[in-house]
Amino acid sequence: MVSLCIGALSGTAMLWMVFFIKTPAAKLSQPITFTVSSGQHLSTIAQNLKDQELISNLIAFKLYVRIKKAAIRIKAGEYEMNTGMSPQIILNLLTSGKTKLYRFTVPEGLNMEEIAMLAQEAGLCSRQQFLSLCNDPEFINQFEIPGMTLEGYLFPDTYFFSRDTDGKTLIKKMVSTFNKTFNDTWKARAKKMDLSVHEVVILASIIEKETGNAKERPIISSVFHNRLKRHMRLKSDPTVIYGVSDFYDRIRYKHLRRVTPYNTYQIYGLPAGPIANPGAQSLKAALYPARTDYLYFVSKNDTTHKFSTNLKDHNKAVKQYQLNQ
Repeated sequence: MVSLCIGALSGTAMLWMVFFIKTPAAKLSQPITFTVSSGQHLSTIAQNLKDQELISNLIAFKLYVRIKKAAIRIKAGEYEMNTGMSPQIILNLLTSGKTKLYRFTVPEGLNMEEIAMLAQEAGLCSRQQFLSLCNDPEFINQFEIPGMTLEGYLFPDTYFFSRDTDGKTLIKKMVSTFNKTFNDTWKARAKKMDLSVHEVVILASIIEKETGNAKERPIISSVFHNRLKRHMRLKSDPTVIYGVSDFYDRIRYKHLRRVTPYNTYQIYGLPAGPIANPGAQSLKAALYPARTDYLYFVSKNDTTHKFSTNLKDHNKAVKQYQLNQ
């Protein structure tokens, strides 16, 4: 008789547990972002679940977790849940590590400082930490990048990161995306052009900053390639701006006259390093310039440019589009 009673109780308990783990705490589904902190005890996690009405029975949930031997498999992070989830689904989610992801979009042509501010605003890491890593020789060395900083290699794209992402993880993902984008075909093309990958990145960064119209990228690229072949200074305003700290509203003659490793009005060849982080289209344009004889261009103030093959025509274009003469 006793055995029968024990068996009946065990069966009832099992049915009760099955019912519990498969039944949501609420009939109506309400979205909730649930957070598990690093090192948080099961009792605290269960209590928080109960407080946010994600489970109906604190003791039953803890018992279920122990039966599944899942306590040590619960991963810290933010989780997107809702009150219509059953305890079984909730535990599966907590042990899966599929934490809530936040969109982090980096537009083409931003420099390190601007991306650092975006990272801070997104709550991923501080501006100071981001810039410190991008200028850390030991950290940079692991990517086998020849530059003194990671400028140019922080690939612009839309990324998704969990809230606990740190600066190193963020930067590694961006550089990894650059490496995947700059594939073997592009490396072979750079070699054929007698350019290093770093030189291509530098040129692409200038093209990126000079271009307001995507269709003009290969033409802008052709101008710079043509000038380099003729040993002419590139005379790119964005390179001047990158090399000075007192630029605010518009470029002035004092900026153009100042000798810096980036001032292509004063130095020949490419500047000391990339001046921004170019996207795939600017990298491609640097590698595959249009075939033109253009040596000059001036903005038409509508995102496009007037291109010229000689200085006389260029000066006319400057008067027409910049001086309104």
